[in-house]
Amino acid sequence: MSSDSQSSFIEATVDDDQPPSSPSELDSLPSSPTTSSLDADSEDGEETDAEREWKESLQQLELLLTMVVVPYMGKYFGRKCAYWGWAKFMQWKYPAVEIVVTSEKSFKGAGAIEAAASL
Repeated sequence: MSSDSQSSFIEATVDDDQPPSSPSELDSLPSSPTTSSLDADSEDGEETDAEREWKESLQQLELLLTMVVVPYMGKYFGRKCAYWGWAKFMQWKYPAVEIVVTSEKSFKGAGAIEAAASL
């Protein structure tokens, strides 16, 4: 045991002439861990398994977002913005031309597939 843990105990002082007034004076161990012993454990730099697994899962989530989700979403919305901008330009340049999307669902599906094609 270290000197810190020994100093946190309360030792009853008992004279040989007088018996202890109550049995609680003989009990020198605390019933729950003290905050100083908990602080000493956390200062040692030891991580629990749960903390280590939590940090690893956060790193994996960050990698997933930065390597897969963000580029895919950027590509998808970038193409959507480019199609919208090109349609607005063509309507401005050639007012007689009308751009009609016949199937909105297939247009969005093709954009999603096209965005994922080169990933």
